[in-house]
Amino acid sequence: MSNSTTDEPGPLLGAADIRELAAALGVRPTKQRGQNFVIDANTVRRIVRTAEVRPDDVVVEVGPGLGSLTLALLEAADRVTAVEIDDVLAAALPSTVEARLPGRADRFALVHSDAMLVRELPGPAPTALVANLPYNVAVPVLLHMLAAFPTIDRTLVMVQSEVADRLAARPGNKVYGVPSVKANWYAEVKRAGAIGRNVFWPAPNVDSGLVSLVRREKPVATTASRADVFAVVDAAFAQRRKTLRAALAGWAGSAAAAEAALVAAGVSPQARGEALTVEEFARIAENKPGREGGAA
Repeated sequence: MSNSTTDEPGPLLGAADIRELAAALGVRPTKQRGQNFVIDANTVRRIVRTAEVRPDDVVVEVGPGLGSLTLALLEAADRVTAVEIDDVLAAALPSTVEARLPGRADRFALVHSDAMLVRELPGPAPTALVANLPYNVAVPVLLHMLAAFPTIDRTLVMVQSEVADRLAARPGNKVYGVPSVKANWYAEVKRAGAIGRNVFWPAPNVDSGLVSLVRREKPVATTASRADVFAVVDAAFAQRRKTLRAALAGWAGSAAAAEAALVAAGVSPQARGEALTVEEFARIAENKPGREGGAA
């Protein structure tokens, strides 16, 4: 049985292994759950390398599927906790780990749950998030995990290429939007490479990209809460073609109140959301009319 597309021996899963496992479990990847299984051992090694996984890391993985990336992470990290929603895949993964990396099986934990509902994990607090995220829920899952687990210092996720561009976009870029600002609230974000379609089964009809997020050493300096800041971001981009004076009218109570908040925050009322940094959104939130210290 081949262990990789290059016939290199070892515990990692190759194309033949993946198909064999899937057939034994009666698994067909579903579009509904955004499932595309990585079938190339060199790709998962590259992901682990790019993520800079260290021997003392406690890694959380979301959507492990049949375990391609899980095994590579277990080889490199101290511990791995995988969060899997699919009943069949969740039931099978511990056996795959035991069969292929028996010496590391006690370092592996499985949480059978929807990642969006996970608020705690077994064992030591996670230090890194590394995942091939289901593409249809990638952004909400990523933001939820960063919010729920502040000990996650480094993140590397594989997402649809367009989503990777959005997450890593800077102010002024045409794809800069809600995901860009919210990810930047937590971390310094950058593109970390591209992944070809032929390393997946089934091959997706979109390209994939790696995104690196390194948590900010100091959080955004603001007296506003994250929820308050994110409310401004959501309002600004709900009508992204409008000026902020108009886009934030509902949020502030009126266009005039929005203008007052913007002027107090040092932001032009004629600007658009795509031009603002996360720090500027935070200043606007601080100056919401009716908020203590906010614009009159």
